[in-house]
Amino acid sequence: MVTLIDNSIDRPRHPEKANRPDTVTLRKPDWIRVKAPGSPIYKETQAIVREHGLVTVCEEAGCPNIGECWSKKHATMMIMGEICTRACAFCNVRTGMPGPLDPNEPENVAKAVEKLGLQHVVITSVDRDDLADGGARHFADVILAIRARNPRTTIEILTPDFLRKEGALEIVVAAKPDVFNHNLETVPSKYLKVRPGARYFHSIRLLQKVKELDPTMFTKSGIMVGLGEERNEVLQLMDDLRSADVDFLTIGQYLQPTKKHHPLIRFVTPDEFKSFATVATAKGFSLVSSSPLTRSSHHAGEDFAALKAARLAKLGH
Repeated sequence: MVTLIDNSIDRPRHPEKANRPDTVTLRKPDWIRVKAPGSPIYKETQAIVREHGLVTVCEEAGCPNIGECWSKKHATMMIMGEICTRACAFCNVRTGMPGPLDPNEPENVAKAVEKLGLQHVVITSVDRDDLADGGARHFADVILAIRARNPRTTIEILTPDFLRKEGALEIVVAAKPDVFNHNLETVPSKYLKVRPGARYFHSIRLLQKVKELDPTMFTKSGIMVGLGEERNEVLQLMDDLRSADVDFLTIGQYLQPTKKHHPLIRFVTPDEFKSFATVATAKGFSLVSSSPLTRSSHHAGEDFAALKAARLAKLGH
């Protein structure tokens, strides 16, 4: 028997969360507030994204920095559709069964990068557990298409974990992105509730293997805080990432998308974020971004330049 799904019907964004009890949302402190988007360049960026039929994580994840980034024509492309096969408790991306891959997407992304004039671009994706390679070949095709049309643009990718997808990581690394990012998202004790479809030590091993496959490739990972983690757990996570030779760590405040998502336990203060940055730098990360509004792709271009400078400094140049 074959069951046909009518994708034209408007379905709930998060059907798997519909029966969860509502949680109390905390009032945002002054340091977490941002201006509403709407500048002329923001609207121009929005028009380019729409023209090429692209999905951005900026919109899908409800990023608080969208006004700032799009006003600089910095948009993070989310490939392989807008529907994720996972149901992480923190995430605002739609959950369900995705459609087929768009064969025109790599070229459309490359054209948008050209039109936006990006010197550095971040490409991320939904999880595609339905695909044999988890979407690895599609990632590689997007990287190669951007390179062909924009040879001077540096490319940063933010990938899923490719769990149980043998050979997938090798396909992506062979396409030679400049930065390979895979976020741990939270400390291991929170995985069952926050990131139930993932495995903490698999993600650590994934990052470690990137460096084994290509020691010259920059690696990056990030977490959210405010989910109920303990400080010592964050410090241990730093050590785990350094054992995998990860270059760059980002730490940002978790913001609860809806009352059905994982509750926000507390707002971490700016001073605590500064303390995390001090410790992480001492532990040997080449670059650390730690603040309430830090996100994986926020200021990615400037951060890439700083990463290169830090590597040269270590080499004595």
